[in-house]
Order: sequence, then structure tokens, then C-alpha cells
Amino acid sequence: MSKVVIYPGTFDPITFGHIDVIKKSLKLFEKIVVAVSDVENKKYLFSSYERIDIVKKALFKDLKLDKKKIKVISFSSLTTDLCKKYKSNIILRGLRAVSDFEYEFQLAGMNRKLNKSIETIFLMSDVENQIISSKFVKEIVKLNGDIKKFTTKSTIKSLKQKYE
Repeated sequence: MSKVVIYPGTFDPITFGHIDVIKKSLKLFEKIVVAVSDVENKKYLFSSYERIDIVKKALFKDLKLDKKKIKVISFSSLTTDLCKKYKSNIILRGLRAVSDFEYEFQLAGMNRKLNKSIETIFLMSDVENQIISSKFVKEIVKLNGDIKKFTTKSTIKSLKQKYE
């Protein structure tokens, strides 16, 4: 079993769906590297620095998860290069719905072509969190809706500050 797993994503912002995947992976791996993507071809609400701060507050301040088991970093490289850097042969991806699978399947195949020793595993968030997406959370908060069921207190605070 690999001791370290890489969980790449935009986390713009982190949601309870992401957090479910993180919590489940902690039962399977010794350490998880939450890798916040900083690829320039995407338009983010929060900068990578802000997203890292939001993720850390959500995981360590709000939820009190173990800092020794989770590392939060920014990256703008190939995920396979990140695996090499952190000596991991496992990429973790979260699935919400069947519609996610086709894209994730293609991504896993490309990563496998780039490095044959890397496997991608998929974890699903709990049923009540499968419909949550960062995109919807941003839309709801922008329209002054209640997002308490979708993300942590500190993340809600960051979102509200962004839209003030």
C-alpha cells in the first residue's frame, strides 16, 4: 500500500464533498497531499494562495483534522510530476455523479500513459454531499443563499468577503 496519496483539484472553494473524500482517504493512507491547482488556463474566484489558506482553515481550524497526515500545497505541474516529487504512486479523485466519470476516466488514462506506475483511485463522497459542487456553492452565495450545508464556517466567511 502506498503511504502517500495525491489529491489534486481546484478547491475553488473546498466543499463537504471534497472533505468527505479527504476523510475517507485518511483511513486508507498514511498521508494525503491536497494539491491545489494553479494552472493558468482556468479562471478562479480565489487565488492559489487564498485557496490554500481556505483549505487549511477548513481542514485544520474548522474540522481539527490531523496536520501531520495532511499537507496542503499549490502546484502548476503535471500531477504525475507531483507524484514523483512526493514519492507517491496513487492519485486520488473524487466522484459525485456518473457524469464525472467520463472526464475522470480519460484523465486517469492520460496519467497512466505518462507514468505506468501511477494508479488513480476514485472515492465517492457520502450521498448527502454528492450534489455539491464548488460552482453551485459560489452561485448560491453570490445570490445571498444559505450554504451552511455545503462547506465549513471559515470557507463561508471567505466566500462572503469575496462577494461583499
